[in-house]
Amino acid sequence: MHPSPHPELLADIARAAGLQLDAARCAAVSGGDISAAFRCTDKQGRHWFLKLNRNAFAAAFAAELAGLQELQQAELRTPQAVAYGVSGSSAWLLLEWLDMSAGNAGSAALLGEQLAAMHRITAAEHGWRRDNYIGSSPQLNSRHADWARFYAVQRLQAQLDLAAANSAPAALVRKGQDIVERLPELLAGYQPEASLLHGDLWAGNWARLPGGDPVVFDPAVYYGDRETDLAMTRLFGGFPAEFYRAYAAAWPLADGHEFRQTLYQLYHVINHFNIFGGAYAAQAERMLRTLLDN
Repeated sequence: MHPSPHPELLADIARAAGLQLDAARCAAVSGGDISAAFRCTDKQGRHWFLKLNRNAFAAAFAAELAGLQELQQAELRTPQAVAYGVSGSSAWLLLEWLDMSAGNAGSAALLGEQLAAMHRITAAEHGWRRDNYIGSSPQLNSRHADWARFYAVQRLQAQLDLAAANSAPAALVRKGQDIVERLPELLAGYQPEASLLHGDLWAGNWARLPGGDPVVFDPAVYYGDRETDLAMTRLFGGFPAEFYRAYAAAWPLADGHEFRQTLYQLYHVINHFNIFGGAYAAQAERMLRTLLDN
């Protein structure tokens, strides 16, 4: 756990957000692998969720705020973003505080229904109006009308370039390039709608609110193939079966989604190699062999 924010920093945050915050009433909480997180209480007794990082992280917080605002179009609940900024050596993001607990069967089923509804919010092209981040890695969102080109250039190629710079095994980079070159063939005839996406929907980024409604957070928003969100849900632990049944009842997936699931998960596994290193390189190579043998 991290010490409470410095009073001068908290005073800057309070002024920017129009709140009265007290450093003595900010307690560290679990908030992920990248930023320090705190529950802060104002003089009216209201709670707020504060994320802190180095000032170089300001662009990531700005992108997260913009992503949360983009998701407000949907019925699916997300935290309200209050403000972000830089003070001295620290970047910060202030969100509403939500009392959350682990999801259950009912909230998972509702999440499936609401996610399918969110995916019906579409744009004319794949991408977004701005780049953002996937974890701590840059995520490129230049718009493309063609999904295969978008996924090749803005997703896989970008991660492979990072992997090469991070001394990834030569076989990973070589096989990854093979997949990039084959994407027009692998996705031939497949032109999904550009759906509004959470972008980083793993099991640690959703929870249940006291009334039973699901909530999602820490997005990496863009518009693209809805199957990418579903593919991410099956990494790192997966979601309850009720979630998948409810989503399929609301909007069944197209033929070939099993193959595309591996293709879309590859982006996240290479990204995890780029952030954390270790065994993710071997996992990515196994996925590449599966895809190339298809």
